[in-house]
Amino acid sequence: MVLFLLSYIGGVLTILSPCILPVIPFVFAKADQPFRKSGLPLLLGMALTFAVFSSLAVIGGAWVTQANQWGRWFAMILLTVFGLSLIFPQIFERFFEPFTRLGSKLSSGGNQAQSFPRSLLLGIATGLLWAPCAGPILGLILTGAATQGTPEKAIWFLLAYALGAATSLTLALVAGGKFLGTLKKSLKAERLIKACLGVAVLVGVLAIGLNLDRTVLTQVSKVQTEDWESRLIDKFTDHQSGSASATLSDDEMKGLVPSLAGATKWFNSPALSFESLKGKVVLVDFWTYSCINCLRTLPYVKSWAEKYKDQGLVVIGVHTPEFAFEKDPTNVAKALQDLGVTYPVAMDNDYEIWNTFENRYWPAHYFLDRNGKIRHHHFGEGGYAESEKVIQELLNEGSSSKAPMKTSVQASGVQAAAQFSDMRSPETYVGYARSQNLILNPIIKADRAENYKPVKNLELNQWSLSGQWLIGDEKATLIKAHGKITYRFHARDLHLVLGPKAAGSSVKFKVTIDGHAPGKDHGTDTNEQGEGVVSENRLYQLIRQSDGKLIQDHTFEIEFLDPGVEAFAFTFG
Repeated sequence: MVLFLLSYIGGVLTILSPCILPVIPFVFAKADQPFRKSGLPLLLGMALTFAVFSSLAVIGGAWVTQANQWGRWFAMILLTVFGLSLIFPQIFERFFEPFTRLGSKLSSGGNQAQSFPRSLLLGIATGLLWAPCAGPILGLILTGAATQGTPEKAIWFLLAYALGAATSLTLALVAGGKFLGTLKKSLKAERLIKACLGVAVLVGVLAIGLNLDRTVLTQVSKVQTEDWESRLIDKFTDHQSGSASATLSDDEMKGLVPSLAGATKWFNSPALSFESLKGKVVLVDFWTYSCINCLRTLPYVKSWAEKYKDQGLVVIGVHTPEFAFEKDPTNVAKALQDLGVTYPVAMDNDYEIWNTFENRYWPAHYFLDRNGKIRHHHFGEGGYAESEKVIQELLNEGSSSKAPMKTSVQASGVQAAAQFSDMRSPETYVGYARSQNLILNPIIKADRAENYKPVKNLELNQWSLSGQWLIGDEKATLIKAHGKITYRFHARDLHLVLGPKAAGSSVKFKVTIDGHAPGKDHGTDTNEQGEGVVSENRLYQLIRQSDGKLIQDHTFEIEFLDPGVEAFAFTFG
């Protein structure tokens, strides 16, 4: 119920977002007509179409994307006819009578009985073109529905989001209708208003056709709703930015029956259950091996497992995959070996354990007492001293033992703590399902190979691809050698989750920062010349700026010298 409410409120806030601007002319073009027969069906058609096609994108595959692209072209043609009929009603009627008749019927028409279906058709066309900014709430809807294993539920959350947007547009439509009604008392004013609305409709179609609703408008707008949406998520859920922790009361634990059943494979141990672990203090660590936040907490988890094992602590890693390659047991086994993880790890490919804990975060730590009850949790990085204190208290319950000194951890490489005070770039997914701030020339061709041209003068946190790439829902695959990815970032560290398309193959690459070799600012997976090799699916540290260096905006670029690389996500530190 909370997610439904968040979805609706997020939709209401959408009217303040720049991504809604191209849609507003389509709505206001009907502002002077009866709301029940004109405005209402338009908004309903828009909301339903957006919800259906967006949810199909979560459930379906490439065919959905292709169908949506055809639908968008049809909608742009239909609304172009609508706009032109408003601007040139007489000339258009003379030379293009069939199209004018269609445009006129859509825009007004004398038969009020047929007004509802006409407006509904316009609403459907508008819904096919509407692509709101993927703010935190919309991202929570899509990823939450997918990770909980019930993507078909996404349509209801998306519908709530769309109805929220329709609510705010309704208020604007009613207010705009009264204003236009006053102006239209003059015949000349009516013609001018229709012409202006027609121009606005064409500009809106052009902006959407050029993808400006998700690129340029987002950058030039001074009004952003992401911060408000983040505050709403924090208010109605346990999520906190960066990290969050809590000691749970008996009431909070009621109804939560965690289980280790459903693991697809176990490493470093036979299958375990909480029943068999009664009498032990248990730390359950939800993680995945390409997650930078998980990797930075790992040195502490490993240290606790070793330090307190003889006192009765059992650490269990639950490896719940984010990307498809993390479902491969061979990849996970190699990662465990490379990372030095020796405590039990359950592969949770089907999210069975994740769901019994009602978890939503990587990493997430749950602390169970000797009776198998969850007593504390922590989400995200940080809070290590507090977490260790919880372990000590649970181990010492019922005894007078003195708590040992806190653990001191010296992490290096990708596992070193992030420099959060200088980190202004967010985790960025490469696949189209969750990508943001992607600037492409030409516009994205989802699930199809396309030659993309270089884009210059990127703003902070914008990124681009050049060369021949196939962009899928969770990754981009390079088809021909010498393809590049460029990112304008602000952080000490830059990481990129990469892998070769063909198992056992390798792809050479070279990175630059502001057009030059990184030198001393190279990462653990590159040398001073910026050279490196992608040989396995994992997170690669490409930039680690020198200690004490002033962190500023920089342009990162990676060129792949061979084809067949797959890129998944940027992370920063």
